[in-house]
Amino acid sequence: MFERAGLELGSFLTHLARRQEVIASNIANADTPGFSAKDIATPSSFAEILNGSLGHVTETADLQRRNDGNNVSIDREARLLAENTLRFNLVTQMLRGQLKSIRSAIEEGKSA
Repeated sequence: MFERAGLELGSFLTHLARRQEVIASNIANADTPGFSAKDIATPSSFAEILNGSLGHVTETADLQRRNDGNNVSIDREARLLAENTLRFNLVTQMLRGQLKSIRSAIEEGKSA
């Protein structure tokens, strides 16, 4: 049971780390003329993640462009960064809980 759940959570952490990189790139290029903001869609299920569907980096449509052709909104990127960090922390806590359960089972087995 842990193997599958751990694999799913680990894969989701990989996805979140990848998304963090994309968001950081958007922020770093906020003043680059002609730069288009990018994002990675969050998979709708863990099954998609296990099938290797970590999402593709795509340009974000429907964002207002400035005169220099750049469409990065620092407010939007800060919000995405905060959301991504919350998800990362949640998944990390879930993994810790699973490891704690396994550790507890091992300790019970030793004392029996």
